[in-house]
Amino acid sequence: MTRSILRSLLITLALLMAGVAGAAPAPETGFIDAIVRAGDTMMPYVVYVPRNYTPDQKWPVILFLHGAGERGSDGLKQSAVGIGGAIRLHPERFPCLVVMPQCPLSRAWGQGIRGFNTPSPDTVTLALNALDAVVDKYHGDPDRLYLTGLSLGGFGTWEIGTRFPGKFAALMPICGGGKPADAATLKDVPIWVFHGDADPTVPIQRSREMVEAIKAAGSTRIRLTEYPGVGHNSWDKAYGDPEAIAWLLAQKRGAAGNP
Repeated sequence: MTRSILRSLLITLALLMAGVAGAAPAPETGFIDAIVRAGDTMMPYVVYVPRNYTPDQKWPVILFLHGAGERGSDGLKQSAVGIGGAIRLHPERFPCLVVMPQCPLSRAWGQGIRGFNTPSPDTVTLALNALDAVVDKYHGDPDRLYLTGLSLGGFGTWEIGTRFPGKFAALMPICGGGKPADAATLKDVPIWVFHGDADPTVPIQRSREMVEAIKAAGSTRIRLTEYPGVGHNSWDKAYGDPEAIAWLLAQKRGAAGNP
């Protein structure tokens, strides 16, 4: 090998090594632990980042509110039940970011829920701060934000959706309940409700009365799926339904009929 050829090879190798060294690291994907703060209060959350994530495009974002059994401060339980389990089984159905904050023990997602009316910390503020942080960091699409939750989180979905009706492109409350007096606030929001008709914990009437009230207020964009013979755990069927997830991600704020 001549000296000139060897020199060319060494230069090429050096350039390749420099390029590799200077390349931006691939973004972390999967289930990522994080913490959100509001004043002196903090809340752990998990963000799911799909494997094919790239910052070169906008991403839809789902805010998921867990049930009473997943409350705590370990930062893990809320990603093991509900939507987190569905993602692990079928990640291809979730081409989106998913934010999973964890509500502290003895608290609720909002106020006025019987048995869970401790007024502070403001779990709603913390959950929405986590959502906003993910939107900022991962290039989330503000017109494709979705709110869903199960049981205690189903109640929270109704309440937060009512308090911020223009923020979310769609709601998916599961085995929860809301306040029929708030129906007019939600009449323009696409909503798909799920509940088991044999639920001994939260009677299915809580979902039925919300759907009936919102329809009476003029909504044509709300539907209720009742699972015959299913008890409180209607979330596995709901989050395991590819049609439901596809419907959720197809909604867009500002589209015809959307807020």
